[in-house]
Amino acid sequence: MTQALYRKWRPLAWDEVVSQEHVIQTLKNAVTGERVAHAYLFSGPRGTGKTTAARLLAKAVNCLHEDKSKRPCNECAHCLAVNENRFMDLIEIDAASNTSVEDVRDLRDKINFSPSQGTYKVYIIDEVHMLSTAAFNALLKTLEEPPPHAIFILATTEIHKIPATVLSRCQRHEFRRFPLSEITRRLELICKEEKLKADPDALTMIARQSAGGMRDAISLLDQLASTGDHITLELAQTVLGTAASQSVIGLVQAVIAKEPAHGLEEIHRALDGGADARALARQVVEYLRGLMLIQLGNGDQVEATADSRKQMTEHARSLPTTEVLRMMRFFNSAATDTRGGWQPSLGLELAFAEMLETPQPVQVVTVAQSVPERKPEAASAPRPEAAPRRVAPPPASPARSVPPASLHPAPESESRPAAESAPPVVPLQKIVSSWKQISSVIKSQNPTLSGLINSSKPIEVNGSVVILAFTSEILLDKFNKPEHTQLTEQAISQTMGLALTVQPVVAGGKNALPANVKPDSMVAAALQSGGEIVDIQ
Repeated sequence: MTQALYRKWRPLAWDEVVSQEHVIQTLKNAVTGERVAHAYLFSGPRGTGKTTAARLLAKAVNCLHEDKSKRPCNECAHCLAVNENRFMDLIEIDAASNTSVEDVRDLRDKINFSPSQGTYKVYIIDEVHMLSTAAFNALLKTLEEPPPHAIFILATTEIHKIPATVLSRCQRHEFRRFPLSEITRRLELICKEEKLKADPDALTMIARQSAGGMRDAISLLDQLASTGDHITLELAQTVLGTAASQSVIGLVQAVIAKEPAHGLEEIHRALDGGADARALARQVVEYLRGLMLIQLGNGDQVEATADSRKQMTEHARSLPTTEVLRMMRFFNSAATDTRGGWQPSLGLELAFAEMLETPQPVQVVTVAQSVPERKPEAASAPRPEAAPRRVAPPPASPARSVPPASLHPAPESESRPAAESAPPVVPLQKIVSSWKQISSVIKSQNPTLSGLINSSKPIEVNGSVVILAFTSEILLDKFNKPEHTQLTEQAISQTMGLALTVQPVVAGGKNALPANVKPDSMVAAALQSGGEIVDIQ
C-alpha cells in the first residue's frame, strides 16, 4: 500500500519544521540544556505540526547521540525506531476514542513501568479536549507528578475546552497557521521530488484551499496526483469543487453594472460546473478582501497574478469602499450559513439580490408641532423641492415637564457645538477600537465615570463631534455633567492625540431617536415637544 504524502513528508528533524520557530527553538534549547518539562500542551489549528513536533521531542529525548545539540540524529537505533513506528516507549493515544475514565486509569497504572528501550516513556495524547471531565480529573495527579521517566505531550485544536487545572500543569505552546508562501514552497518541493507536474497557479489554489494547514495542502496535492494527469488550475478546480476565478470576477462585474440576470447566470454556471456554493461564497469574499486592501493602500498584501491584480485594481476603482464592505458582509453570511442546504444556491442568490438593493438615503420628515424658540412657520413650511407631507396633531396626553434626554442633548450640553454634517476627522472604527483604552484612562481618575463610559458606544462622528449613545435616559443624565464630558474629551485627546467633542444621546431605548434623525436637528426638537412622525417620503 502506498504511503500518504503527508506521512511520507513529515519532518524528521528540527530544521525541517517551518513557520513554527517560536516553538521549535524552545524545544531544542530544552533538550540541549536538559530542561525538558514533564508535561507539554500543544494547541493550534489542524495540520500545523503539533503531532510532528511531539514526535520530534520524543525522538530527541531518547536519542543516543553524544552531542545533545544534534539530537535527534536520525541515525541511532532509537531515532530509526521512532521513524519506523516501532519504538515501544512512544505511546500515541487518540483521546477521541479513549475518552472514559477507565482508559485514563489504565494509562495511569501502566505509566509506572520503566521504559523498555529508551530513557523516557513519552505519551502523546491527541485531541485531548475530547476527554470527559472524569477522565481529566483522573489524569490530574499523574500529570502534575509523573514518574521521572515519563513525559506527557497533549495536543488539541480547541484549547478553550481544556480545564484550567490541566492548563496550569503543562508548558503551553501555540502553533500558528502556515503562510501561503510557505505552503506553496513546500508543495513545489514535493512535486519536484515526487516527479509530479503541476502548474504554479494550481499549487497556489491548493494552498489557499488548505486555509493555513500544511497537512491539508499535502493531502489535496496527493488527491490531485492520484488522477495521473498534469495538475492544472482547471483540474484542481474540477476535482476540489471550486469555482473558476472568472465566475467570481463576472459576479462582481454584474454588481458594478447592476445586471441581475448576468450575476445569477454566473452563480448558476459555477454551481452547474461542480462548484460548492459555500466555497464560491468564500472565493467572492476573498476577492472582495483584495479589493478592500487595494483601496486602503495595501495592495502588496494581495496574492494574485498580474492579470488578476489588474482586474482587481479596476474593480477597486469602480466600487466605493462602503459597497465593498457591504458585499463582503452579505457573501460572508452566505459562506457561513448552513440553513440553505435544501437549496444550495439560495444563500448566494440572496446575497447578490441584497447587494443590488440601494441603501435608503437619509429621509427628511416634517411634524405637526411648533418648535419652541423657533419661528412657527420654520417647522411647518416645506423645504425647497420637497412635496407636502401629512402631519399628525400632538398627542392629547399632558406635556412632559422634562424633555426626554434621548431626543437631544441635555441642557448642560446646549452650549456645546452642535454636530453638523461634516466629514469625520477620524474614522468611527478607530474610536470604537480605542474605546476600552479610553475607558482605562478615565478609570484611573474617575471609576464611576468609567462605568458609565463602558455602558455607552460611539455611533457616529460628525466633523470633530463624537455622537456617544447610551441605552437609557438615566445613564445619559448621570453622564451629562460638565466635569464628566470634559474628562472624557481629555481621555480621548490623551489616547488618540485628537481634540474631539462628545455629544451624548440615547439610542436603542424606549425614547430613542429614529434612524437617520440627527440629535441636533429640527425634527429632534419637534419630537422633544411631543410631535409624532406619521409619514416619510
